[in-house]
Amino acid sequence: MTLHNFQLTQTRRQLFGRTALGLGTATMAQFLGSDLLGASEGGVDGLHHPAKAKRVIYLFMSGGPSHHDMWDYKPKMKDMAGQDLPKEVRNGQRITGMTAGQKTLPVCPSKYQFTKQDNNDQGVWVSELLPHTAKVAKDLCVVHSTFTEAINHDPAVTYIQTGSQIPGRPSFGSWLSYGLGRMNEDLPGYVVMHAKTKFGEQSLFNRLWGPGFLPSEHQGVLLRSQGDPVLYLKNPGGVSRADRRAQLDTLAALNQAQHERFADPEILARVKQHEMAYRMQTSVPELMDLSGETEATFKLYGEEAREAGTFAACCLNARRLAERGVRNIQIFHRGWDAHGNLPKEHESQCKDIDQACAALITDLKERGMLDETLVVWGGEFGRTAYCQGTLTPQNYGRDHHPRCFTTWMAGGGVKPGITYGRTDDYGYNIVNEDGSPMFPQPTKDKWIPGTMHIHDLNATILHLLGIDHRKLTYRYQGRDFRLTDIHGHVIKELLL
Repeated sequence: MTLHNFQLTQTRRQLFGRTALGLGTATMAQFLGSDLLGASEGGVDGLHHPAKAKRVIYLFMSGGPSHHDMWDYKPKMKDMAGQDLPKEVRNGQRITGMTAGQKTLPVCPSKYQFTKQDNNDQGVWVSELLPHTAKVAKDLCVVHSTFTEAINHDPAVTYIQTGSQIPGRPSFGSWLSYGLGRMNEDLPGYVVMHAKTKFGEQSLFNRLWGPGFLPSEHQGVLLRSQGDPVLYLKNPGGVSRADRRAQLDTLAALNQAQHERFADPEILARVKQHEMAYRMQTSVPELMDLSGETEATFKLYGEEAREAGTFAACCLNARRLAERGVRNIQIFHRGWDAHGNLPKEHESQCKDIDQACAALITDLKERGMLDETLVVWGGEFGRTAYCQGTLTPQNYGRDHHPRCFTTWMAGGGVKPGITYGRTDDYGYNIVNEDGSPMFPQPTKDKWIPGTMHIHDLNATILHLLGIDHRKLTYRYQGRDFRLTDIHGHVIKELLL
């Protein structure tokens, strides 16, 4: 032992750690892998309340899809096309530096036609950009009044994924892994995929699925579309599976001895990660092998599902992961940041995702899995009612708009075929249900009926999974942290 390590063992903290924690703790940790670790005041089956959903599939459109051109139908904007956005609509709201220098903010109506699915008061308007998704609109719960404070990409994506605009907090999936553990010991509890796109301008950082200050075993595992699905999945040449097993057994013994000495929880996390990696060497190749899927399945998802890394292939793999007990599956699709040629870019993007989104919902429903699988779709913010740059009827761009945007959910205990929240005639501000101005505008500090802050979205998702977002906490640096910080309201109006 080095002098430094010897000194560490003599500190008061290490003395108590060595006294209280030993091999028994390490052994017990192996049995706690599937238990509710984060929510200690659980009720039914270790949950805070009965869960509607067993798992979540999160389809994240990174870059900010345009609610104006896809979901939030605003026919009155055509009468104002090209005119300056009324000052009382903007009401001093900050805008980005990309449009701050424009002399005018010309109103920009969508060039696309909308149709209402299920012709009733609760029907869902869907753009012609999404013909396949329109066919499953009766299964969607569409929220037009999602909002955030962040106006630039990295803070906004970090905010909705971790509950903070400042990097370093645990991701949503890591919180879920910490709170609920794994259902399948051969696969991670949190899996991430990146779908191919023609417009991949914005970077995605691994902290968006990282564990932050939670034990590292709760980080998301990224499945790659090229080469080995997971790095170093195969053993090196000359190393057999039996050799690898012997190596891990020896390494586990050494790590447990270190844990007895230093009581560092990351040592136990390392042991668990080694064991998971060993089991994944068998489970992941089987998962990624689509040769057993039927022709009917590929017809449902589209021929692109045969190509690894496409959004369609990711959605098909998401269903396969859900079948195998993976609790949290997240697909990132980049390229929605349409400042210039929005029609060209969004038409390509929607072609990527439209059939696959509809297929995923249909597939889950046909297999009897949709009722217990929550599917979530959305980005970090929406796009402006005014044009960035020069407006022409067939070509336009839109800037970032955090004040209101559209997300949707399906299955997992949410009401199908409804819309929630309403925006003004410009899709710029959230308004009351009767169309009257909402004053003051909603904030994260106080929930107003008809609105959904991103903390409310995360609180509602956790609620559907049986977790009270206020009780899922982790003590770090003397403070109890949680995904929703000190905010969040469960939107019960969306729940069955």
